[in-house]
Amino acid sequence: MVTLIISEQERLQLNSDNYWHWYHQGKWLNGQERYEEAIACYEKALAVRPDDYWAWYDRGNALQALGSYCEAIASFDRALKARPGDYWAWYNRGCVVLEDLDLYEEAIASFNKAQSIRKHDYWAWFRRGDALRHLSRYQEAIASYDKALAVRPYDYWAWFRRGDVLRHLDRYEEAIASYEEALKIDSKAFWAWYKRGEACRNIGRYEQAIASYDRALLIEPDDDYAWYNQACCAAKLDNVELAVKCLQQAINLNPEENRQLAKIDSDFDQIRENQQFELWQTDGGKS
Repeated sequence: MVTLIISEQERLQLNSDNYWHWYHQGKWLNGQERYEEAIACYEKALAVRPDDYWAWYDRGNALQALGSYCEAIASFDRALKARPGDYWAWYNRGCVVLEDLDLYEEAIASFNKAQSIRKHDYWAWFRRGDALRHLSRYQEAIASYDKALAVRPYDYWAWFRRGDVLRHLDRYEEAIASYEEALKIDSKAFWAWYKRGEACRNIGRYEQAIASYDRALLIEPDDDYAWYNQACCAAKLDNVELAVKCLQQAINLNPEENRQLAKIDSDFDQIRENQQFELWQTDGGKS
């Protein structure tokens, strides 16, 4: 029997080679979306280097992709134990607790850590704004979106979310301005047109609201909410013909809900006794 004698340096090199073999195999499997196999490889790499940042970090990403969110956070925490000043581990940890676990305060804490490392990074400011928005801390959310926009002034999503927050604060003129900035970047964005219409409707700018709903319906013609709200605006302008046309479209798309709503909606009160509207209620509204 031959006994193989190797030096300590050779043994360490062997372990290092094993680590890189399993780590790179895990990276490749992760790229193929074979996440469970990737995690198994990362764990073999960690058996060689238990405190390695990269294997813990990539294991966290794979676990998130599998929907194992609490385990993903635990992996990111182990990565951060090895490299507490790492932006990406704090950022990805924040994304998991924000988007997958709805732990908004914890998300803000993670994004704050990320921002302390990269003060001018768009993504941490943007996601922090989202977490604050979910907590109805709207003024702080606007400040975060403004910080994001200072880095990337032509970003559709930051302008769009900023508009949403302003709308929640009943600051409709400012919300409209934010949606318009978003639409300069993406003129085919259904939700920006739709919500611009909502903001216009809330301050009585009914013609502009109708124009916004028109643009939204060019993009998604089967959206019954846009048709219904357009009908409401037309009624407010005493445009009975347009109100009937749009309301009929809304009812065709969602008969039960919109037919019942139209019967009690005060937006139609000023045209409810109009002969054309009465005829629609008798005939078209029941069809």
